Amino acid sequence: MKKILILFLTMSLIMISAPKESTNSRENIINHLDINYSYNIAEALTKFKTNNELGFRTAGSSAEHAAGDMLYEEFKKIGLKNVTKDEFTVDAWEFKKAELTYTDKKNKKQKLILNSYAATFVTKGTENYELVYLNKGTRDDYENVDVKGKIVMVDINQRDDWWINYPAMQAKLKGAKAIIAVNNGGYAEISDDALNVQDMCGPDDTPALGMSKADGDKLKSLMGKNKTVKIGLDVDSQVKRDQKAYNIVGEIPGKDPNSLIILSSHYDGYFDAFQDNATAVALTMGIAKSIIDSGYQPEKTIVIIAHAAEEWGTVDTRYDWSVGAYNQVFKVRPDWAEKSFAMLNFEQPGSEHVTTQEIRTVYEYKTFIESIADRIKPSVSGVYEGGIKVTTPPRTWADDFAYSVAGIPTIRNDYVGAKFIRSTYHTNYDTKATYNEKAFNYNHQLYAQIVYELDQKAVIPMDFTTRFNEFKASLDMDLLAKTGNEGKKLLANVDEILKASENLNKQLTDINNKYEQAVKNNNTADIKKYESKADSINKQLLALYKYCQDSFIKLTWEDDSIFPHEHAQNNINALNEAVALLEKGDIETAVNDHLSLVDNNWYALSFDKETYEYFTNQVLKQDKSRLNWGAGRIMGHEDLYDIIFSLQQKQKSGDKNVTKETEALKKIIISQENLMKNTVITENNNLLEVKKSLNKIK
Repeated sequence: MKKILILFLTMSLIMISAPKESTNSRENIINHLDINYSYNIAEALTKFKTNNELGFRTAGSSAEHAAGDMLYEEFKKIGLKNVTKDEFTVDAWEFKKAELTYTDKKNKKQKLILNSYAATFVTKGTENYELVYLNKGTRDDYENVDVKGKIVMVDINQRDDWWINYPAMQAKLKGAKAIIAVNNGGYAEISDDALNVQDMCGPDDTPALGMSKADGDKLKSLMGKNKTVKIGLDVDSQVKRDQKAYNIVGEIPGKDPNSLIILSSHYDGYFDAFQDNATAVALTMGIAKSIIDSGYQPEKTIVIIAHAAEEWGTVDTRYDWSVGAYNQVFKVRPDWAEKSFAMLNFEQPGSEHVTTQEIRTVYEYKTFIESIADRIKPSVSGVYEGGIKVTTPPRTWADDFAYSVAGIPTIRNDYVGAKFIRSTYHTNYDTKATYNEKAFNYNHQLYAQIVYELDQKAVIPMDFTTRFNEFKASLDMDLLAKTGNEGKKLLANVDEILKASENLNKQLTDINNKYEQAVKNNNTADIKKYESKADSINKQLLALYKYCQDSFIKLTWEDDSIFPHEHAQNNINALNEAVALLEKGDIETAVNDHLSLVDNNWYALSFDKETYEYFTNQVLKQDKSRLNWGAGRIMGHEDLYDIIFSLQQKQKSGDKNVTKETEALKKIIISQENLMKNTVITENNNLLEVKKSLNKIK
């Protein structure tokens, strides 16, 4: 199969104007950065906790509320204006303790400290249970094992295998009281003593606790052939629905109150959460303080926001994170989408995750950031020696995704592939011991300059060619041919959009250049003329950007961004490979490497149908209000559970007659081909609207 890869050199089409202010303004902001102040803010946030042993300032908890109150006062103290606590509704989680006791081989009582996931589990003091070890807690592991009323202990790798909600639900359906998940790689690899927690993505009545590998090994060593041991549990973890949480907001008023640059972070966190995300809150405040202290009067209003409930905040939904961000831009202040130049979101900026500073943007900002990369690179030695790399599009795992689909262009410091994520992320090792002052300083300087560069633009420096070059590169031409004339129209429409986008780039460049000249000449009449023109164009740009986000950003069942046609395209390729392998008699590879890639069917390999269907329907049949920013982003689902289970049974028994399953898959392929054709028809209609909008922008 071949794909068309067409690259356009668009860098030259968006020429960035020189700063409107003197270069002293930029330098002044940098010179007023106080990294010690920022560090002290980050450290102060770690003091707010609900669990004395482990920390935790989680959604709607007393610790999160107290931290928000501190930030509210500090926002005012550093000179931010219009400081507010923007209230929204959240499912709150208060985790106070989880202690396990057992008797060792020397008949001495021992105590282990556990963490909890976001579910309700409250004991009356210490309660005694039988603990049963069931490997990974899959369908086969429960065969001939009675776990009713017991605690099930499982090994878990949430990066390579599955999320906590699957073994937790499996245990509940088998009658277990709760599960204890022992970290087994993927995350928390820093130490065998590390605890790890992630968002629950499930109901609040499937209790799950977390245990380190070292402690898990201690309990396993006490188990006999039946893999059980007597334990005591003293737990207080409570989820309460429909509670209050607060996003903390402050402003540096600009000359234009209707044009915003937003600096974002989140202040909730697991354990101490020094890097994730106290340092990010501190960075936004540090940049804001330096701008205020420097005396710089921004052209646009700069908004600082610390979100609550980023890690988790909604019960029983796949999309249970970034709840504070979602509420802010979809419910509390939806008007931001109509006037935001950009939202800069920060995650873990106090550590050098990778030697290249990766900046992740929406498609439309890639060219802009690349064009200013040399100018904004901080002169901080010994860190980020690989320079700056710009990647697209936004990922779902941070608050910027919710803003981006709401219609606000976003920029974020990225950390894909970072060792920190596998080792320290969401663990009790995320403390101030992870602090890298050079990285923190670098990120302060880098993003303060990006704010400054954005503030100097009259029109939003959007380049739509990046999105549609990526769109074109994603097309599988062999499959597209099966859509007939619609495929040819798709290619023609994309090419026309690319030409229109190039013409728009020239227009935006021309306006910014003329605006710059007017400022240099202090020509008030021309300044007002181009500001007025820019205001009209910016509204059109944001409207078109929002349309593109609504029309061309969908999600896989693993929460990755895709173009609409890629849903059926990916499924067809996986199904075709599976059928070819089955016809050759290779059941194992067909199932494990290909059928597992179709929609949500990875989990059909290992869990009961009821568990599989619960979490599939959690997306397909839930009310839109509970799907938050993920609502409407999934294109559909092919249920292969019965086919996969049948093939697995035949593989075990040695039955090589898979004709029935193969024929069923061929029918599903036809269904997916029809879906792809209908999707391409819709994409063509949407592309025509994009082309019209591009040509109208004047």
